[in-house]
Amino acid sequence: MKGNVKTRYRLIRRGNRGGAFYCVDSETGKRSSLGAVTEDEARQIVQAKNTARRQPQLNLHIARAYLAGTDSGIATRTWQDALNFIIESKLGSTQRRWRCAAKDKALDGIRHRVIVETQAEHLLACLKAGTVSTNVHLRMLHNFCLSMNWLAWPLIAKRLWPAVRFKEKRAITVEEHARIVAREQNSERRAFYQLAWHLGASQADLAGLESKNVDWEQRVISFARQKTGSIALLRFGDEVADILRGLPSTGPLFPYMRSVRSGDRSTEFKQRCDGLGITGISLHSYRYAWAERAKVAGYPERFAQESLGHNSKAVHRAYARKAQVLLPSLEEYERERCQNVVPFMPTARVRIGS
Repeated sequence: MKGNVKTRYRLIRRGNRGGAFYCVDSETGKRSSLGAVTEDEARQIVQAKNTARRQPQLNLHIARAYLAGTDSGIATRTWQDALNFIIESKLGSTQRRWRCAAKDKALDGIRHRVIVETQAEHLLACLKAGTVSTNVHLRMLHNFCLSMNWLAWPLIAKRLWPAVRFKEKRAITVEEHARIVAREQNSERRAFYQLAWHLGASQADLAGLESKNVDWEQRVISFARQKTGSIALLRFGDEVADILRGLPSTGPLFPYMRSVRSGDRSTEFKQRCDGLGITGISLHSYRYAWAERAKVAGYPERFAQESLGHNSKAVHRAYARKAQVLLPSLEEYERERCQNVVPFMPTARVRIGS
């Protein structure tokens, strides 16, 4: 009919009877299968594709009407509402991190935008205006909304998210640790750094230690990890025992370090590093150092995982590639074996080509 807009999609069928139905794009010529559907269903699918192209805004309203039948808040729920929900569901340091992430100015572009009305361009604009932290938390926020069925489909496919590129992190060296401890005048803070070197525990777990966490008879420090809730059992030797004897015998071992925020502890440590001209490390570097020392000493990986936690990135990082192990020569190894003195070596896997 004259004046009618030509439809973009049309229906075809291969074969007279029993053939598959296809949708043909008249602009590109591309043909796509409609799967195992009846002729009536195939016509409805093609009609819906043409309707969606002619009236995208109407299509959005129709979709919202369908979704509202199962979720009354779908038409008004914003990204800030999703952020609030995540914050309320978290505890401790994780909750504090999300509170901080929610204040990111890069999220202002979507903060009060209705979730189902958001396009991929809106998220990409936030990523462009933000930092690595924006990328990490926006990705988790997006996936959270998908899991809650607040989004019908991903706005950005998983493989299309910009890669998260953290700054290179390294372990603190024994020389750097010695310099920091030697210069530290505050006895509590000095003992805190010393225990971090020997135990490799997170700064939050260390700061929360109390005298009741120390079993002197068994020489074990036990505590529940704040991040995961798992129980840590760390056996200690004479050097740690000497450090513990200089700390309070009742109550918190580190009263001041426990009372300040983790960010304050990190800032104080950085100030001491800056004063000594030490760069590239943080309090977390003590965990990397512990893991790398364990690898070099031949400490079994499963033991290291128990000490630092099975989800510790420090363990995976050190045992995968970071720590350097110096192997003895075959001549030296054979000579020591003949003398019944075999050096303890970490297990190595060797792949022999076919």
